Parts: sequence; C-alpha cells; structure tokens
Amino acid sequence: MKNPIAYLIVLGGLWFLASCQPKATPEEYNAKAAEPERYHQCVKQLTDVIIHDIFSPPVASRIYGYATLAGYEALVPGQPGYESLAGKLRKFTAPPKPEPGLEYCFPLASTRAFLTVSRNLTFSGDMFDKFEKDFYEQYKEIGVPEKVIERSMAYGEAVAKHIMEFAGKDSYKQTRGFKHTVTNAEGTWVPTPPAYMEAAEPKWMQIRCWVMDTCSQFMPPEAAPYDMTKGSPFYKLVDEVYQLGIHQTEEQRRTAFFWDDNAFVMNVAGHVSYASKKMTPGGHWLAIAATIARQQKADFAKSVQAYTLTSFAVADGFISCWDEKYRSNRIRPETVINKYIDPKWTPYLQTPPFPEYTSGHSVISAAAAEVLTLLYGDNVAFTDSTEHPYGHGVRSFKSFRDAAIEASYSRLYGGIHFRDALELGNTQGRKVGEYVIEKLAKKDAVVATR
Repeated sequence: MKNPIAYLIVLGGLWFLASCQPKATPEEYNAKAAEPERYHQCVKQLTDVIIHDIFSPPVASRIYGYATLAGYEALVPGQPGYESLAGKLRKFTAPPKPEPGLEYCFPLASTRAFLTVSRNLTFSGDMFDKFEKDFYEQYKEIGVPEKVIERSMAYGEAVAKHIMEFAGKDSYKQTRGFKHTVTNAEGTWVPTPPAYMEAAEPKWMQIRCWVMDTCSQFMPPEAAPYDMTKGSPFYKLVDEVYQLGIHQTEEQRRTAFFWDDNAFVMNVAGHVSYASKKMTPGGHWLAIAATIARQQKADFAKSVQAYTLTSFAVADGFISCWDEKYRSNRIRPETVINKYIDPKWTPYLQTPPFPEYTSGHSVISAAAAEVLTLLYGDNVAFTDSTEHPYGHGVRSFKSFRDAAIEASYSRLYGGIHFRDALELGNTQGRKVGEYVIEKLAKKDAVVATR
C-alpha cells in the first residue's frame, strides 16, 4: 500500500474488529471440549500404537488400564457425581487436585493425562507426535483461552505422573525376563507350530490386581484330567475339537476368524515367513465400548467411565486367567491331536503361545460384557465392525453377553481350545466382571446411570 497512513488505518480497523469478536465463555468451550469423539480418537490412537508395537494381550490390558485410569481421574474434578477411584482400586492413592478458584478445561486435562500415560507405556512415541500436535490444536480452535489450555494440560500431566508412579509399583518390572519351564510331561503345554514361541507372560499372575483381592480369587474348577483313553472325559474334549476341524462350517470359520485377535500371527509360505499384526482381545472390547457409546450417544464422562471400567475388568480377567493357565499348564489341542490322532491336522487359527486352560478370550469377554451390561443395559443390540479394517468382517449381536459367548466358542471353532476351557472360563470372567461392578459401581464409586 503506497499510503502508509491508510495502511495503519486499515490495520487498526482489523485489530478493532478482531477485539470486538465475542470470545467463547467457559460454558461454551467446555461443552465443545467435551464432545466424546475427542476421547474416542485418543483411545483409537492408543490401539493403533499397541497393534504396531505388538504387545501381548496381557501387557496391552495393563496399558489400557493405566491410560484410562489417568483419563478418568483427570476428568473427575470437573464432573459432579463422579468420584476418584482412590481407595477403591488396590493401593491406589488420590492424585493431585486442581488449584481452587482457577478455570480448567477438564476434558482437555483428561485427554492429556490419557495420552501422556499412553506414550509412556508404549514404544512408538513418534506415532503420537503428529496426532497430538493436530489434536491439541482443536482446543484453540474452539476458543479455549491459552492460559486455560496450559493450566489444563499441566494438570493432566500431573495426574499422569501420579498414575505412572502407581504403575511402577505393580510388579511388572519384576516379572520381566522369566521363562516357563517346559517339562514335556504328558498332558502339559509345549510350544506349538509354526513359530514354536516361548510361553508368554508366565509370571503375569504376580502383577498387582486392579479390583480383585487376589489373582486366584475366582479360580475355576480343575481342568478335566489328562487321559487319552477312548471314552474318557478328556478324550471326548479332544475328539470334539478334531471333528469340528474336519467338518467345520463356513459360519464357524467366519466366527473364529472374526474373534481371532491374535497380536502376532506367523505366516509361513514355503521358505518364506512373515508376521501379521492384529488387535488384542482387550482392544477389541474397548472398540465395542466405543461403538456402543456412539450408538447410545453417551456423553464424554460416561464414555470415559465405560472405557475405564471395561479396562479394569479385562485387566483383572487376564490376571485371573493367567493364574490358572500356569497352574494347570494344560496341553493345546494341536499338540495332542498331532501326537495321538492325526499328525497332519492343523487348527483353523494359529495356536497362541501359552497353556490352554482357561480360555483368555472367554474370561475377558465375559468380564467386559458384565461391565457394559451394567452401564448400558441388557439386550442392547449392536453391530461390531471393529476388525473390518483388518479383513475380519462385521457381525451383529443381541447383547454384550451374546457377543461374549460367541467370542468364547470361536476358540473351539478355531481349534485352539477345548470346550471346558470356554464354558468355565466364561463363568470365571463373569465373576470378575461382577466383582468390578460390586466394588466400583454399586458403592457410588462411579456413576452407572443408563
């Protein structure tokens, strides 16, 4: 502009117009910040990182547990009716409180706490870099003042620090590096093809429980004794898996593949082998929680609550299940069928690397289903497209318990579990879920409105 005076007048006018623009009030920007889709995005990002980093199902459940706890605790001060879980989770103490009299955006603090813990407990921090940069820009765009953003994020980080200190005392570090002793005794677990991997997490039962009193609190009945005499209870279990493998229907194959949730599948083609990465069972159930939250139009707080309680049920489910797995140390169907019935028989799904009894899918699915049933009601029909991006299709269910039962029997159809591991595992998981509800929901630890 040739005239400098006119240029200054234009600049001054623009400044005046900008200063006259109405700024978002706390009520306005907090309402926008509390759009539940923001939290769903964070959980999805964590799941993507967990898949990329190939965490085993038990370890993934631990990550989800601490991340969702952080997100919940950082939200609680701004949510009337919701209470801290301090004193309700085992050995969990109250996190820092926000400074009184200052303005916070607690939904932002919640996502900051969740993502900070997620980053700390995973390997691929670079996968969070761009996501977080773009994600936090949203809060400026909806009008959250810069000081409030800084204060809220700092509060989320303080809560995350407290959660990480809590996580550091759960015996996880002390259980690293242990190997399961393979005895080769009749009826006991041995590594299975094609990768013949070592048994995963043989000391997981020593991880601090979340809600349960002890890892063996919901110990299932003893597994059917190993006996390959024709007509024995165990032989009948083995023969059922074998016959299903031979005469498997297309629907049974679809069911098995849909619920595979094997974090690391080794594919072998001739002399070439490569690994496929997939979602863990816990990640699948958190994705179901997201599906239902969207379907039921659950608000931010209830969505956070559902993720948190479901995570605890899944995490305690794994601890309870792994306690039994390494106590009974039962052989997998593939091993016994190849040895005594048909050396060429292979299961439809790849056998995961740990003992058979009880079924992890059965335990954690039943536990998660009980929590979601409490929060959203029984007979809530839904369509699960969680693993459609991984080529596993879409399935519909009449209720959460209906889905849990199908997840359980998928392991029989896949040829990797015996029937009693499914049915007794389902009962075991249901008890875990009921206990989480009893301790955290029925005593006003959280809001369980439908």
